[in-house]
Amino acid sequence: EWADLMLIAPLSANTLAKMARGICDNLLLAVYLSTRCPVVFAPAMDLEMYHQTTVQQHIEDLQSIGHILIPAASGELASGLSGEGRMEEPERIVGILDQLEGRKNWMKGKKVLVSAGPTRESIDPVRYITNHSSGRMGYAIAAQAAAMGGDVTLVHGPVHLKLPKNVQEEAVVSADEMYESCMKYFAQSDVIIMSAAVADYSAVGISETKIKKSADNMVINLRKNRDILKSMGESKKKGQFLAGFALETDREEENARVKLKEKNLDMIVLNSLRDPGAGFHHATNKVSILVPDGSVEELPLMSKAEVAFEILKRIAGES
Repeated sequence: EWADLMLIAPLSANTLAKMARGICDNLLLAVYLSTRCPVVFAPAMDLEMYHQTTVQQHIEDLQSIGHILIPAASGELASGLSGEGRMEEPERIVGILDQLEGRKNWMKGKKVLVSAGPTRESIDPVRYITNHSSGRMGYAIAAQAAAMGGDVTLVHGPVHLKLPKNVQEEAVVSADEMYESCMKYFAQSDVIIMSAAVADYSAVGISETKIKKSADNMVINLRKNRDILKSMGESKKKGQFLAGFALETDREEENARVKLKEKNLDMIVLNSLRDPGAGFHHATNKVSILVPDGSVEELPLMSKAEVAFEILKRIAGES
C-alpha cells in the first residue's frame, strides 16, 4: 500500500492473462491484486503471441480498468525472429514513468462525472429498445481520469465491464434514470464527459403484460426523452467543463458542430461509423475533437484508452 506506482516489466502472456482474469497463484499476482496505486505494464513475448487475439483482448481489458500500457517495441526476439513483441528499452520506460509522474495530477482536486453505455427503454416486461453501445469508451475515460487524480463518478447503463479502480459508480437502465442520476451529480462536478448512448425516444404506455403476436404490423408510439447534455449546457453555473460525444453516419462534422453550439458544450468528440475500427464493440476508436472556436483536431486510430487520455489531456490544458 506504500507504493506510488507498480511497474510490471517484462510482462509475459501468462501473467497478463492471470491479471486480466483475477487469478492469484504467486507473489507477483498477490501484490498486484492488493495494490491501490496506478499500474504500468510492458508486455514482452514472441511476435505471433503478442498479436494473438486473446492477448490483445487481455491488454485492452487491463487498459479499460485504468492500467497504463507501454507497448512492445520491434526488434530481435528470444526466438530469433525479429518483429513486434520486444520489451521497450529500460531507458525509454524510465522516461515514460517520468511523464506519468507529471500527468497523474492533471485531474487532482476535480470532481469528474462520466456517463457510459446504452440505455434500455421498455416496451413490455420482455422487450426493450436499445443500441449497440458497449460502454468501453466511457469506462476508459473514467479509468484515465481516476489515474490522473480525479474524484470520478461513472453513471452507466447496462454493460458487462469491470469497474475501474477508484471510481464510484451508479448503474441505471432507462434514459429517464440516466437523466436523473447525471443531473444529481452535475452541479458538484468540475468536468463532465457524457459519452453514453442515451436513447432519443422511449415507448408511450409500457404494456404490463407481454404483447402477443397478432397482426402483420404493429405500431409503437414513442415520446422524445429529455436531453441530458442540453439541460446541462443551459444551466452551466460554476464554469464546469462540459464535453459530449457525437456518433454520426453522414455529414459528420456539420452535425457535430450543430450539437456543439446548440448544447453549449466546451468540446465535442466526433466519431463516425464509416471509419473501420471505430464505433461500437471495437477496442479502438478514431475520433475528431471539435471546440467552439471552430478548430477541429483529427486523431488517428488508437485504443480507446489512448483516446481517453488524449481527451483528458486537452481538457486539462496540457495540449
